[in-house]
Amino acid sequence: MGRKVIIAGNWKMNKTAAEGKALVAELKGLVADVCPCEAEIVVCPPFTSIAAAVEAAKGTNIKVGAQNIHWEASGAYTGEISASMLKELGVEYVIIGHSERRQYFGETDKTVNLRLKAALKAGLTALVCVGELLEEREGGKTESVLFTQLEGGLEGISAEDMANVVIAYEPVWAIGTGKTATPEMAELTHNFIRCTLNDKFGKVVGETVRIQYGGSMKADNAAELVAQPNIDGGLIGGAALKADSFAALIKNALKK
Repeated sequence: MGRKVIIAGNWKMNKTAAEGKALVAELKGLVADVCPCEAEIVVCPPFTSIAAAVEAAKGTNIKVGAQNIHWEASGAYTGEISASMLKELGVEYVIIGHSERRQYFGETDKTVNLRLKAALKAGLTALVCVGELLEEREGGKTESVLFTQLEGGLEGISAEDMANVVIAYEPVWAIGTGKTATPEMAELTHNFIRCTLNDKFGKVVGETVRIQYGGSMKADNAAELVAQPNIDGGLIGGAALKADSFAALIKNALKK
C-alpha cells in the first residue's frame, strides 16, 4: 500500500542529556543517506534528554519523540508532562500506552485514550502500543486482548485523526527477553490489527495506518520482519541505545 517505514527508538530510562546528545550526533552521520521519503527515523529519549536530542537532531532526518504525555494541559499532576511542554521543546511524536507503563504505572485503555486525544489535539504523531502477555498468548487470547485495547484506546478517534496515529504491536513476552515472534507469527497478528482498523475506520483509512513491530527487533531480523505485508517498521528498545546497531537496523529494514 506504499506505507512509509517508521523506525522509532525508545530509550526508556537510559541516557543523560549529554549521552543522548552524543548518541544523536553519532547516529545522524550514519543515517544521513536515508531519504525521509523512504523512512521516518525517531528517537524517544527520557524527558530530561529531549532538549539535547532536539538540538543535536536539528537539520537532520532524525525526529524526536517523548515516552509519555498527560491528558490535561496543566494542573496539579506531579511528575507529569503536558503536550504544550513537549511541543515547546520541539517534540513531534509521543509513545502512548507502552506495556511498561501499563505494567508498572497503572496505564489503562482509558488513560491511553485520554493521552491520545491530548496528543492529537496538539498535533503530535502518536505511537499507540498494544500487546498481549505470555499467558494471554498461550491461552489463545491474543486477538481478544488486542481488540479490547484497540477499541478502548481508539474510542472517539475519527478516521481523519488516524492519519497521525501509528499502532505499535509489542508482544510483551518478547520485550527485552531476546525472544522474537517469527516474521510469520508477527504478520498474522499485524494482519488482525489491520483488519480491526479496517472494520473500525473503513478500509481506505485502515490500510494507510502504519503498524510497527515492537518485539525485540534487531539489525539481523529487521529486513525479514519489515518485508511482511503488514509490518511497517519497528519500535526499538535495546538496539536503539547504540548508534551503530540502530543505524544498521534502519538500513536493513529498508531492504524489504
